[in-house]
Amino acid sequence: MDSYSLKSVSDLPDPFRSTFSFRYFNSLQSECFSACFHSDINMVISAPTGSGKTVLFELCILRLLSKFMSQEGKFVHTKGTLKTIYISPSKALVQEKLRSWNQKLGSWGIYCLELTGDNESYNIRNIQEADIVLTTPEVKFDSVTRFGIKDGGLSFFSDISLVLIDEVHLLNDPRGAALEAIVSRIKMIGRSPQMKTSPLAHVRFLAVSATIPNTDDLAEWLMVPTQGIKRFGEEMRPVKLTTKVFGYTPAKNDFLFEKRLQNYLFGEYLLMQYSSRKSALVFCSTRKGAQEAAQVLSQTAMTHGYSNPFIKSRDQQERLREASLSCGDKQMQSYILYGVGYHNGGLSPKDRSLIEGLFLNGDLQVLCTTNTLAHGINLPAHTVIIKSTQYYNKEKGIYTEYDRSMILQMCGRAGRPPFDDTGTVIIMTRRETAHLYENLLGGCELVESQLLPCVTEHLAAEIVQLTVPDITRAIEWMKCSYLYVRMKKNPQNYAIKKGLSGTHIEKHIQEVCVQKVKELSDYQMIWTDEDGFVLKPLEPGRLMTKYYLKFDTMKHIMKAPLNCSIEDALHIVCRAEETSWIQLRRNEKKLLNDINSDKDGRLRFHILGDKGKIKKRIQSREEKLFILANDCLTGDPLAHDLSLTQDMNSVCSNGCRIAKCMKEYFIYKKNYKGALNSILLAKSLHQKLWDDSPYLLKQLPGIGMVTAKALQSMGVKSFESLSEADPRKIEMVTGRKFPFGNHIKESLLSLPPKVDMKVEEITCPNYGKSKLVVTLTRLSQSPQTKRHYADMVVAVEEDNLIVFHEKIRVEEFTSPYSATILVTSPLQGKLTVKADLIFEEFIGIDVHQKAILMKNIINYDIRHINATKKFSLSQPTDVCIIDPECDYAPNVSADRPDKSTNSKNEEAFMPSFKLLDEDSDEGEPVVENNNDDHDDDDAAAVAVADDDDCKIVTERTIFDHIREKAKSLPSLAAKPTTEYPPSEETLSLIRKRTRDRQLALNDTEEFLDLTDGFNPCEESSEPDKHIRSKIPTGENIFEHIRKKAKSFPRIDEIRSISSKPSNTNFDLFADAKSNLIILDPEPVKPQCKEKSQKSPSLGNRQCCSLATTAETREGTDPFRGFKSVFSFL
Repeated sequence: MDSYSLKSVSDLPDPFRSTFSFRYFNSLQSECFSACFHSDINMVISAPTGSGKTVLFELCILRLLSKFMSQEGKFVHTKGTLKTIYISPSKALVQEKLRSWNQKLGSWGIYCLELTGDNESYNIRNIQEADIVLTTPEVKFDSVTRFGIKDGGLSFFSDISLVLIDEVHLLNDPRGAALEAIVSRIKMIGRSPQMKTSPLAHVRFLAVSATIPNTDDLAEWLMVPTQGIKRFGEEMRPVKLTTKVFGYTPAKNDFLFEKRLQNYLFGEYLLMQYSSRKSALVFCSTRKGAQEAAQVLSQTAMTHGYSNPFIKSRDQQERLREASLSCGDKQMQSYILYGVGYHNGGLSPKDRSLIEGLFLNGDLQVLCTTNTLAHGINLPAHTVIIKSTQYYNKEKGIYTEYDRSMILQMCGRAGRPPFDDTGTVIIMTRRETAHLYENLLGGCELVESQLLPCVTEHLAAEIVQLTVPDITRAIEWMKCSYLYVRMKKNPQNYAIKKGLSGTHIEKHIQEVCVQKVKELSDYQMIWTDEDGFVLKPLEPGRLMTKYYLKFDTMKHIMKAPLNCSIEDALHIVCRAEETSWIQLRRNEKKLLNDINSDKDGRLRFHILGDKGKIKKRIQSREEKLFILANDCLTGDPLAHDLSLTQDMNSVCSNGCRIAKCMKEYFIYKKNYKGALNSILLAKSLHQKLWDDSPYLLKQLPGIGMVTAKALQSMGVKSFESLSEADPRKIEMVTGRKFPFGNHIKESLLSLPPKVDMKVEEITCPNYGKSKLVVTLTRLSQSPQTKRHYADMVVAVEEDNLIVFHEKIRVEEFTSPYSATILVTSPLQGKLTVKADLIFEEFIGIDVHQKAILMKNIINYDIRHINATKKFSLSQPTDVCIIDPECDYAPNVSADRPDKSTNSKNEEAFMPSFKLLDEDSDEGEPVVENNNDDHDDDDAAAVAVADDDDCKIVTERTIFDHIREKAKSLPSLAAKPTTEYPPSEETLSLIRKRTRDRQLALNDTEEFLDLTDGFNPCEESSEPDKHIRSKIPTGENIFEHIRKKAKSFPRIDEIRSISSKPSNTNFDLFADAKSNLIILDPEPVKPQCKEKSQKSPSLGNRQCCSLATTAETREGTDPFRGFKSVFSFL
């Protein structure tokens, strides 16, 4: 674009002109001005680093803010109604933009919020009020958009109007999958019907990147029209850049390789050859590496004497000498004299300002720095040297390759527009990766999708937040991804045959989606209907999404044993996919074998062989991690090797997150032992200490390993003993001066408040239940502003069952706080109920209590007020069946047993009329409930009697008692047939419900008269020769009813029944003047060992001598009782 075509800042409305400190936009900015500020189209801009792309973001923000301009030209702003989301690959870029935009837009009331791992002080309300949210794609913004919807954040998400994506070529990195998932989520939610009236339905995307060849693919993904695609080449760079990539042979490990590169900095004359005696920035991966590089360069310059290539004049040398005297860093003082310095976050503000000033003035020729300077203050140089393309990743604990965006940011520091017209970039890397960086700097690297390897986890996240409620939406979500775009363009890169049509590609996407959904469903992460169409999240899927775990790791957690011990949980951590990149190196085996042999007994767990003995040789990655974790958790590890320490840190950081997920999973499953052990393991890995370690005081700020050992030597091992210790004695033991002892004791203030817990059992009105009250009382207050959390868990130890769980804020709960818990009483023996208050962060301060619940012994025997013996009836010896059509009953006598039968046998065989009131023993018959089809139509008369001298028990007395008992019995559903009696469980339930209800007998005297009149059945004198008569139990009676039901006359045919009013609420033992005969037509198995002699006159039929048949037919209604029986059954 010609200079006369450059856009002026005056083309903006008056309120917006102060945003920019220059008068004219450059060529790139002027070319994009109209599309950015005068339209709302989506845009993708590819341009070299340093060409001024940040201004384009600001123009789009001003376009959005212009909607708050009134017709009079006033800016009337409503907080949080139109949101801008800025997504950047690095925290440093986010913080740089945050400072800049707060300065430019803060005066208008625009609220900018940072969402990164460095900023935890925010809540949903802050996000809802923010106008610009600056974030990184991983974890933070992803978690907010995942769980914010459930917590009322749907309004926040619906207010998104503008999405700014910086360094969109990040998609090519493994981290790019999170960015791809975020953008796909925004597109999906924006298409939903409930968002039609919200700004999200018309969200605008603006993505910028370095020079890449496939800009059109990004444009297709972001739905960018042709006029929104802008490509700019190296001609837009203000300073021409020369790039060089050097590949070197790798060393034994990453640490040694970086050290070797320091010798090449000056040894191969890289600086002399390419810097042209101008300023140079040397990027190192660590602070220590930057210091060492400055030391090597200064020592090399010292050997040149007066021909030092970094000193141009005497005036420069004098200025450097004066600066070295004012520098507080002793090492820096010697380096500055030779024109070399270093810059990192460890410098004091004064020294940092001094070094920056010297470098900008040109007095300091070489500055060795860390990669954070690439995103920090503007310190451009003629030459940029990237010493190694790897850096130490603290999260993973290893050296990893820089992100492509980081490399490009470093390269962007080369060339100083006011002073130079050229710049030089030198990249020092391994031979096998040299071609990657050549393609990157040349703009020839295609941007591919990295979503496919982790599509299962991201799809689960969408199902969890209900963005994807069914399989069709899941397929639509995959079509919204950049993966679908690149799969059509480059199918071979995604394991698809080349040359397939678009229809086949779409079918393949559907197959991938269905397969992933099936995997999630098979492992109970999600729920699907029978057709696999509807998708709903389950708790394991929610936990996997919440803690950002790999699918395979979550499967390991779900396969954990029921009684999961700490050792089992630690094995799961060591098998996790999050640490799968750690390898077992050959030179590590000897040290690991020595640690596992554990001659001093330091380790809690060991790697065991087949026979349970300590294994002599470590052979796998999992075994290595298990030994390293055990060694680390002793508090004083033996592994001091750098690489092993890095691996150990990685296991602890990832393992803590995995153990927290295990805790929540076990709480969901109500698994007490698993939850308790997972909580303890998570805390131990966080503090790098076991709960019984002698160095627990290391958890306090200001206490390291040396101080902890000194305190241990004086017997101070716990927080309680430290609070009672003398500060002066602490200073004597540690060899420190006053007031070190006071500071050590003040560190106790960082602990959460002390809490007392009590567990008490109180009276519970519900039978079979015990009521416990757990009371928490705060004994102290914490002066810290930091919140402390704790888990209160109440569980039954014998059942390994959690009955209560609550997460509390220790400083904020109302003290005293009580929780009432119902626990099932033990049927036999005792139950141990444990209550634990487990703090989330600190070890050694948990509170544990327990209560023992014993079996309640209750006497259920029915004893009457005026009686001294239990109610029991004589067992009949003869049973007859009366045909209702007959006019008389046969008068057959039976041999009467001897009256010497003892009371014990009498009680065993006499029906007590408690029926379902008591549990049956094994040898006793269980009353069974069978319905018949003839409830109202048929009836039968049943009586139990002795021979001629016995008093008569009529059907009225028996069924009146049944009616009385029916009031307290639960209603039972009638069955169509009588072939399947009720189950033992049903009868047991009936017994339990009626167990506490004693039978109220109104006519006790009649009852006693009746029972006293009975003569107990006498046993035969020859028990070995004869079999005892059948016992009229509930089973026998109802069997007779079923068999005779068909021959009973209908009730409406009997006038005597219709003439008498029905009364179902008789007294239990009303006067009975009628007689009833029961005849058992078929033999049954004897119920007991006693035997009786059969009646010789009837053979198989036994009968009882009763009153006349006329009295039986005239004195009672033989069908009324059966009517009540069937109605109650």
